[in-house]
Amino acid sequence: MAHSYPLTLTWTGNTLDSAYNRNATVTNPGKHPLAVSSAPEYAGDPTRWNPEDLLGSALATCHMLTFLALCAKSKLEVKAYEDHAEAILDTVDKVTRITKVILRPVIRVAPGTSKAKVEELFEKAHKYCFVANSVTCEAVMEPRIVEA
Repeated sequence: MAHSYPLTLTWTGNTLDSAYNRNATVTNPGKHPLAVSSAPEYAGDPTRWNPEDLLGSALATCHMLTFLALCAKSKLEVKAYEDHAEAILDTVDKVTRITKVILRPVIRVAPGTSKAKVEELFEKAHKYCFVANSVTCEAVMEPRIVEA
């Protein structure tokens, strides 16, 4: 069954000006507007989300939600999850793209939880993550599991 996730991206400016405005807004009814721009390296506003940020955060968020669902289904208690993800933009063979997204979450679990089981479910989440299945860049996962 297919699902649709519409959004509206709005930009105004003048591209005849070499310093044209890169800022735009993403909206979706019922959600907070998202201020976006290009990355600072591409004359964008560093205080706004850029496509590279959004791709990395989409992969990190989808992976976390898939992992949490697998843990809930397996009755494995996760108390907190804080990911320090990183999207790597690189040029390879004259093509610039996100080549890698690194996930480095700290996963806090109940005392006595099997770290091997947490790692197994973390790896399994990658297989079922919608976003991971939609991108071609390498996804590197480096979890740290801590009893809380």
